[in-house]
Amino acid sequence: MTSTTEPRIRGERVLARRALQIGLALGVIAAAAPVFDLFVTASIESHVRSAYEGWSAGTVAMDRNAITGYLVVIGILGIVGWVGALWALRTRIAFPVSVTLFVVGTVLALVTASSSGGAYDTIVPVQFGTLALLPSVPGLAAVVVLWRARKFR
Repeated sequence: MTSTTEPRIRGERVLARRALQIGLALGVIAAAAPVFDLFVTASIESHVRSAYEGWSAGTVAMDRNAITGYLVVIGILGIVGWVGALWALRTRIAFPVSVTLFVVGTVLALVTASSSGGAYDTIVPVQFGTLALLPSVPGLAAVVVLWRARKFR
């Protein structure tokens, strides 16, 4: 590594770290939002009730809990991925780890946002599907920045 490329690589790592930190923050929000909804706004419950108007309150609650639990678990897995990517930034495997986590996370987010079944247009309400996709944006930014830094090695 020459002295002229070293500051550039260091600067790219700082940008990648910031993108990963933003992604982590968005991941925490995405994981916490369904729990907040469960206790405060009940939009997931309204979503289930509008899809299955004839269901009893107990059945609606079971489906609401299943959707909420799924979103929380996916959110927690995302948080673990963001922390892993931040850890990998200290090593030489930052680029492949970030690319792998970006692809897996984006595919899971797309599946979450677009899955349908039964009377549902989408199983997960649109606002939560969008929230699941949002962390992919800083993930893509981190991958691009790390790719650029890799070019200068």
